[in-house]
Amino acid sequence: MTQKLYRQDAYLKTNTSGVTSSIDNVIILESSIFYPLGGGQPGDIGTLSWDDHEAEVINTTINEAGEIQHILSEESPIPKIGEILTTAIDWERRYLHMRMHTGLHLLGSVLQYGVTGGNISASKSRLDFDMEEPVDKEKVAQDLIKLVDENHLIQSKWISQKELREQPELIRTMSVKPPSTDQDIRLLAIGDIDLQPCGGTHLNSTGEVGQIRIGKVEKKGKRNRRVYIELID
Repeated sequence: MTQKLYRQDAYLKTNTSGVTSSIDNVIILESSIFYPLGGGQPGDIGTLSWDDHEAEVINTTINEAGEIQHILSEESPIPKIGEILTTAIDWERRYLHMRMHTGLHLLGSVLQYGVTGGNISASKSRLDFDMEEPVDKEKVAQDLIKLVDENHLIQSKWISQKELREQPELIRTMSVKPPSTDQDIRLLAIGDIDLQPCGGTHLNSTGEVGQIRIGKVEKKGKRNRRVYIELID
């Protein structure tokens, strides 16, 4: 299993690690700062460098064994097993994902309904809520901005699978469940306003989200409202 450095520190931009598997254009390392596609958040992109070579990582995924798979472009050189690489993520893109992901958690704390789906991108992100009534965009936007301005501290807490099963109310996502392969589950705590399992990359405080607004609100069914958020700056 790859050591997932992004879980320890989402602000790591570079790292040095050895290659444990190299099959075609899929590279597995001993440790990785690259976040793999999952939970609605895109996989990181970036570069792997060694000697005079540089390979482009065009996507990152995770396999059933918990190994982070760095997918290289067709034109990239392929490192050998045992090669020591310098890895670097596209930090500007990752940081936008972090702002968006934390912003969605704030949106979920404002709209206290079950979440049936979601998606994150650098330009706009969304959550789908299990609700019938219309969304008051103006009030939701005001509440969201207030939480950002209050600059709540964001921290990680860890519980076991057993503890999570004993507290099912912590899981608000109706379509995505925490990974059952991890021995410990991370709880993301945003001040005292939100606490839920999440494996994504997040900010240190809500103030880092920056200027944010509510985008489109769509009715996707009798009990489904899709709410988009957008970053202004």
